[in-house]
Parts: sequence; C-alpha cells; structure tokens
Amino acid sequence: MNKFFVLICILFLGVINSLGQTIVLRGIVKDTTSGTTLASTNILAFPKDSDERIQFAISNEKGEYVLRLEKDVTYSIEVSYLGYQKLVFEHTATQDETKNLVMLPRNNELDEVVLEYKIPIEVKEDTITYQTDAFVTGEERKLREVLKKLPGIEVDREGNVTAQGKKVTKVLVEDKIFFTGNSKLAVNNIPADAVDQVQVLDNYNKIGFLKGLQDSDELALNIKLKEDKKKFAFGDMEAGGGVKDRYLVHPNLFYYSPKTNVNLIGDLNNIGIKSFTFSDYLEFNGGFGKLIGDIGGYFALSRDDFSQFLNNTDFRVNTNRFGAFNLRQSVSSKTDINSYVLANGSSTQTATNTLNTYNNSDGTFNENRTEENDYDNFFLIGKATVEHEPDPEENVTLNSFVKLTENTGQGSILTQSDNQITFFNTLQDVSALELKQNVEYSKRFSRAQTLSLEASVAFQQNKPNNTWETDQAFLPGLIPLEEDNAYQVFQRKEARTTSFDLVIKDYWVLNNFNHIYSTFGTNFHFDDFTSSEIQQLSDGTNNDFSDNGFGNHIDYRFNDAFLGLEYKFLTGIFTVKSGLFYHNYTWDNDQEELSVTNSTQVLLPAFNAEAEFNSSEKLRFQYKQQLQFPSIEQLGGSFMLGGFNSVRLGLPDLQNGRTHSYSLNYFKFSLFRGLNLNAGLTYNKRTQSIKNTTVLEGINQFVTYTMFNQPENSVNANFRFGKRINKVKLSLESRGSYNEFFQLVNDNVSKNLSRSISATGKVETLFDTWPNVELGYTKSPSIYTTATNKNTFANSTFFVNLDYVFFNDFHLKTDFERIEFVNQGQNLRNIFDVANASLFYQKEDNPWGFEVSATNLFDVRSKRQNSFSDFLISDQSTAIMPRIVMFKISYKL
Repeated sequence: MNKFFVLICILFLGVINSLGQTIVLRGIVKDTTSGTTLASTNILAFPKDSDERIQFAISNEKGEYVLRLEKDVTYSIEVSYLGYQKLVFEHTATQDETKNLVMLPRNNELDEVVLEYKIPIEVKEDTITYQTDAFVTGEERKLREVLKKLPGIEVDREGNVTAQGKKVTKVLVEDKIFFTGNSKLAVNNIPADAVDQVQVLDNYNKIGFLKGLQDSDELALNIKLKEDKKKFAFGDMEAGGGVKDRYLVHPNLFYYSPKTNVNLIGDLNNIGIKSFTFSDYLEFNGGFGKLIGDIGGYFALSRDDFSQFLNNTDFRVNTNRFGAFNLRQSVSSKTDINSYVLANGSSTQTATNTLNTYNNSDGTFNENRTEENDYDNFFLIGKATVEHEPDPEENVTLNSFVKLTENTGQGSILTQSDNQITFFNTLQDVSALELKQNVEYSKRFSRAQTLSLEASVAFQQNKPNNTWETDQAFLPGLIPLEEDNAYQVFQRKEARTTSFDLVIKDYWVLNNFNHIYSTFGTNFHFDDFTSSEIQQLSDGTNNDFSDNGFGNHIDYRFNDAFLGLEYKFLTGIFTVKSGLFYHNYTWDNDQEELSVTNSTQVLLPAFNAEAEFNSSEKLRFQYKQQLQFPSIEQLGGSFMLGGFNSVRLGLPDLQNGRTHSYSLNYFKFSLFRGLNLNAGLTYNKRTQSIKNTTVLEGINQFVTYTMFNQPENSVNANFRFGKRINKVKLSLESRGSYNEFFQLVNDNVSKNLSRSISATGKVETLFDTWPNVELGYTKSPSIYTTATNKNTFANSTFFVNLDYVFFNDFHLKTDFERIEFVNQGQNLRNIFDVANASLFYQKEDNPWGFEVSATNLFDVRSKRQNSFSDFLISDQSTAIMPRIVMFKISYKL
C-alpha cells in the first residue's frame, strides 16, 4: 500500500500545483447598445511566448465566461461573435480578475473575413465541433486517445463513447456511417493523426427532414479528416511476438476520396484480445430503421444459441481471427452504396469453478461444479445498403443482411454435492443462417405532411445440438434411461422462422406547436420447431425418448396488427407526446393431436414529456405498457432436456404477460462550467407474467410454466457526475437496483428480494507535460434475500492508471487494479491484483514504432463473480489468461 500512497501524493501535489499556477479571467459578454448578453461567444487567448498553449473559453447562456490562463504570461485576447466586430486586447495574467466584454455590432456592408485561427470549440444548436489540434499533443495513436482529451467526452476501456453524459450510438466519418456506426471499431482503429475535427451531433437522424418528427435520443460522432487524408490511403500495421509462441497481427487500412471509401481492419492474435463481443453482436445484428422494433417482445437476441458462445469474455486460452471490410461508393450525387462484411473465427478454452446454493422451503443445498470447455466458433455477418435521395424531400433505403454461424464445443462437467458426484463429457454444435431484406421510404409532401414506411422480410434457421456422456445414470425419474455400462444422450433441435413486418407512419404538422402522428402496422411470424432426445446404447441400438413423452414438433404462428394515434404539443419549455395504440394479437400453435388458438385485443397507452430548461439541461419522463408473449419452447407440450440436470415441459395455451414501465431522466451539460450530470430512475411493474414452476430434488430440476398474476416490482437508478477543473477531471458514477420477485419451487410460492448498488469515484489529470494519472475506487455491495436465508456479497476495486510521455518519443502506459471479493454467506474472501504495462517508442515523423508490453503482470489465474436467479445463488471463479510479454513493431502509412 505504500506505493499506492506515493502515487496518491504525486497526484495530489500535481493537482495543487496545477491549480496554483492558474489565473482566472472572468466576466460577462454584452452588446454595447442594448446590453443584451451574448451566449456562445468565443474567447481566444494567444500567448506572446510561443512555448505556451493557446487558451480559450465559450460564454454560457447567460453570457458568462471563465478564461483560465497561465500565471505571469501575457496574452493577446480575441473575442468574436457572429454579426459583431472582433474585440482584441492584451492581458497579463498576474492575478484573478473580472472583466466584462462589450461587443460592437458589425456594419451592414460586407467585410472580407479572414480566418487566422480555427475556434477550438464551436456550439451551434445540436452540434458541438472540436478542433482536435487545440487539444492533442501529437503522441496520440488512435482516435480513442484524441477523444479522451476533448472536454465533455469520455471513452471506456472497451471503446464505448459518452458525450454530454449520453452514450454515442453512431460514428460517422466525413458525414458517412463508418461500418454500421459501431463506436468500438472506430475509436480503436482510426489513426489519431488523420482526425481534424470531431463533431457531436445530438438528436441525430440520418434523414434530415425527419428530425423533429421522429423521436431520436441518438447521439452521433462525426469525424472530419484532415485535408491531406480526404483523398488518401492511410492506416497502420502492427505485428508482435512473445514468449510461449504468443503473436499479434493487426492491420488497419483506410482509403478515402469524395466518392469512394474503403476500410479494412484485421486482427489475428492468441493473447486474449477479443475483437467481437456480445454487445457488438447486438449492435451489428440487423439494426435497420426506427419504425420496426421488437413489437411483440417476441425475439430476444440474448437468448439465441449463438450468443451464448459470445458471452464468454474470460478464458485461459484464446486464439482470435477477425476481419472487417467496408466499402462505400457514391454512384451519383443522389445514390450511395454502402456494404460491409465481418468474419470472425476463434478457438477458446474456458474453465470455471462454481459454488451453487439452491434455495427452497426446506432450506439450502450446496453444489460444487467444475466446468471446462474447448470452443471453435465462426461467424460471418454481411450487410449491403443502397440509399437513394431523389430530392431533399424524399429518401429510399434498401438493406440486405446475412448471418452465417458455425460453432462447436466440447467439455466436461464435474458436479459434487452431499449425495451425488457425477462427471459428464459434453458436446455442442450450433449452426445458423439468417437472411433479411428491408426497405425504408420517407417523403415530405409539404411542410404539414410527411410519410414514412418500413417493411422487412426475414428467414432464420437455427440448429443447436447437444450430447452428454457419463458413466452413471442421471436425472432419475425424469428421463427414461435404459441401464448400460455408459450413458450417452443426444439432443437435436431445429427452429425455422419466417417473418414479415410492415409499419406506415404519417406525420401531420398542424403548426410549430402541435403535431398529430398516426401509425398502422402488422407483424407476422411463422415458426417451426422440432426437438428430439435419444440414448445410444453400448450395443449400437437407440433408446428413443419419444416413446415416453419426449420430442416436440410445433408449428407456431404469431400476428400483431396495430393502429396508433399520437398527439405532440409544445408549450413553453415542455414538449408532451401522448399516444394510444390498439393491438390485435393472435398466436396459435399446432402440435401432435393438439391445436391451440389465443387472441387478445388491447389498448396500450404511451406518454412522453420533456422539460427543456435550456439547450443543455433537460428533464424527461416516459411511460409505456408492453405485452410479453411465450417463446416457442415454452409452448412445447412434450418433455425436453434443458441440460444435464434439467427437464422442461411447456404449456401450449400460455397467455401473455404485461409490464408497466416508468422512467425519469435528468441531463445537464455545461462546457462553460466543465460540468456533466446525468441521473435516471426506472420503475417496472409486471402485473402478469410467465413464470417457471420448478420441482427441485438435489440439483435436478423439473421445470414447467404457468401464468402468474401477483405483481412483481423492480427499481433501477443511475447517477453520473463529471466536473473538469482546469487540468483535473473529477467523476462520480453510481447505479443501483431493487427487485422483488416470486419463486415457485416444490409447490411453494415465496418472495425473493435482491438489492445491489455500485459506486465509483474517480479523479483524472490532463497535463500536457506531467505524467497523467487516473485514480479511482469502486464499491459494489449486493444482498439477496429468500424465505430461508440471506446472502451478502461485497466487491471493491481500487484502480490506478498512468499515462506518461517523456523524452518526446517514449510513451509509458500502466494500469493496476486491486480487487476484493467477499461472500459473507459462505465466509469467503478473495483479493487479487491485476496489472498491465506498455512502453512505446516512435520518433517524430518516423513511420516505425516499437513497443514492449506485459499483461497480467502478477500472473493471476482466476477471477470471481456472483449471480442470482429464482432459487439459485452462484459464486463463480473463472480462469483468465496468464502473464503475457510481447514485443511489437508498428508501421504508420
């Protein structure tokens, strides 16, 4: 801990020194004749000493400005505002002062305007433009390092970007979508020296005339390239090797011209860098227009079989092969073609050790489970888009999407409990195909009338297969095993889905303060699902479980036809939209000797209200009702294996669930004060839901489904605060949840409660020549209460990151985490340290760079985590990659 104390002291002294050397010039910018304050006025301070940096400020909505200057430095200060004469004066920063600035209106005659210096930050309505040269020092390698130095923008380790307290949902380069707009691909691959400007576009809509009509909470980054990069090939290539045959190859190649953009990103490594994650999968999987959503709550990407492979983020061995290609061609001034292909192959080995605690009315039951798996995964995702804009009032977009996956896994499971020790070998094989065609059409007929249409047709085929092998009988009384020397059970499943979606929306603008929107749509799904289980005996014969009630063949049809009417009005600072949607839902399924038809007609209300106190401060309230429908597997009228310790039986006539959702969010962002505040509260109430009914005997589970009408509640809260004071950034982030839900186990109904909170405090320096340090602490307690016991977990993390450029050409980066995990219920406590370091060397104006890096310096081999479900509490230890030391060479094109 002495080292930690030294680092804290260095950081504290640096902060004090930084604040002590800063002089503040503040005041109000006014019109000389009317005395009206002028918001968004640019104030630039040019030092007489060329070794000092240019300083700048922007006046806030009250005309107030704060200009931070270096002590004893003389500046030439220029004040500019559109329509006013430039104000220039000289100022020596000896002490804090207040000086009001009075601007003279410009004469009507047209003067020649010569721009000698680009304004570092320019604010225009929903757009903030940063001139990156005003913030960078030249040592930055990737876009992410540039963004971290821009006021009001933050980038996390994965490459997710937050601006003005909101998550960036799209990234554009030269006003064109980069791949699909995924921020991770952009910030981790675009070279820093190619970036000229970064624009933050709030309420982004790719179709200009729909802005203000379609509700958009999207926030986009638009990357403007330097002039010499706008028709140029650029990029970088990195290759490295390390002990124990470690390797890395990472090329990034970009070609930009006014009509043609080509991007190529590759990654080949066996050091644990995973280029494509589950969150990326959700973002890349289709993502077409705004009108068609998951209307019935019917599909969930997070539950598909392919996504389970992507959920593995920790492994003891990993080889990753990733390639992404993007081509955009402007066929004419009205037509663009954009396409991308992503392919990923990976080989991973995972290992987990889990302590499972099962809760029921009779008490608790513990199981120790050890799992090891070896996966080989491959997927290919491709999308082609043709966008045609005949005129500024009309837009047509065609999208074609394809996804291919092939994944295999083999592993072992050792489960140990008081009265049972069983070892399994497992095999998994998942293959899938998805095709989707989509068309979007929007046209503004007049200022008062705009129409949007979106239609899509899709086909999905999914084939997940599982095999369990063991030397002793399992699931006694639940599966019809025949006695044998060894037991081998095969499960085969296949699901086919064809869907069609259509939504038409009319926007009627009565005037600037009143809009009426009407919506018509329909949503068809046709599903075919089969499942079968057999036991292969040692003599080569098969024991078909279908003779004992196993095996499903389901034809499922789902339709949602709906009409909606919404009224939106503006009064003062309030924008209010209320809507009512009539839905006619029908869902029916045909199974062997059984046919079930269900329907329901409902009116679902929706309400949105927003108070905009000013352009950077908003309060938003939302309410909506949604229905949830059963998945096809929940409708299966025959038994189906759910795993080595689970059998499931569906209910063909399951009805729908209903959820009420309320949310309240507050946003405040101020470049003037360096302030960023974001707080939110969400309350969900399920008045009717589909619940699992579980018969639990030891670790074996027999699961059926039922409709449950007792209300269940959940509350989620989040808070994010950031404040920049000169060269120091302070932040506090917290989120918490409270959930009450019922478990139905062994004919007993009991209420469970889960409560969790996570709070992180962080301080970060932004010096030009000093070492920069990020220091923080996270505390995450959680409590899970059942009818029979109470479990408390307390996780905490202390972290410190160092970023230091020295001797101009050397760049040192280190990060350290001390993680403490406490399971009070089992009296377990675990502390481990994780550290990484790298030293990069590159001469200025030399394309070659050299780097030595080390990950997991302390060679920690596992990490811990916990999770809750209806009746199961899990405390899990997961194997991670060992220490890896690499030497890398990079070349910048």
